[in-house]
Amino acid sequence: MKEFGVSLSSLSLKNPIMVASGTFGFGFEYRDFYDTSILGAIVSKGISLNPRQGNYGNRILEIKGGLINSIGLENPGIDGFVSDILPKIEDIKTTYIVNVLGSDLEEYINVVSRLKDIPRVDGVEINISCPNVKSGGLSFGRDLNQTRELARGIRKIFPKPIIFKLSADLPYIEIAKIMRDEGIDAVTCINTIQSIAIDIDRKDFYFKNIYGGLSGPAMKPVALRVVYQVSKEVGIPVIGCGGIMSYRDVIEFFMAGATAVQIGTANFCSPDAAKRILEDTIIYLKKNKISSVEELRL
Repeated sequence: MKEFGVSLSSLSLKNPIMVASGTFGFGFEYRDFYDTSILGAIVSKGISLNPRQGNYGNRILEIKGGLINSIGLENPGIDGFVSDILPKIEDIKTTYIVNVLGSDLEEYINVVSRLKDIPRVDGVEINISCPNVKSGGLSFGRDLNQTRELARGIRKIFPKPIIFKLSADLPYIEIAKIMRDEGIDAVTCINTIQSIAIDIDRKDFYFKNIYGGLSGPAMKPVALRVVYQVSKEVGIPVIGCGGIMSYRDVIEFFMAGATAVQIGTANFCSPDAAKRILEDTIIYLKKNKISSVEELRL
């Protein structure tokens, strides 16, 4: 697999297939299904400064073409990650990226500062685009001055690779330009799309928090649009994410301008989805005598 390694600024991956935050636990949970070390990278479930219980009530709704989730960023907090999760991932033999979330600048900085000296952590992915929490999330990402301050602050204290995860619900071109100018390594495009669902029998919103995040094949055309626009207009490495269910979807993202991709909802459909997609992608690249994903760009 190493012959198809990719580079995202200072982040080098042995292949371009990653798994998306929130869809793969912390990585160790999938060991019973396949050797996860074959992946280009694992992106962890989001970590905040303090533990979060997440949203109450309904959390997942299956729809035609995907899922809407309103998990609410449930996680054990940075102390729980260090004490309980870290020992379980120490022997994972691939790039490990920790997704970081926060409600304000101070929380992001505190979490990142705790992660920077942990050898097993190869980089961070900063989530400023979660559509199903009342504090932080999209409201944070809409403030461009605050976003620049955050990028600058994290780059100042964190010497390893940094990725920012963007949303189609945000001014993503402007944010991507900020990331480029502040020395951020790459952007992930895109997070789930803010959505609502209504239960006509209960005559109420399906989610107690009203909003959820749409993922799955239904969002792929939007994700492709964002990847294409950011890669063309900004000049920062892009990780494509949104509705990838097969190698054909992966190739579409490469053609749109992505350097790497993240597999998300497909992991819920089949726990070995990322393995299958990786193997099929390699077969396609070899069959078509493609030595670099850049050769596929339109």
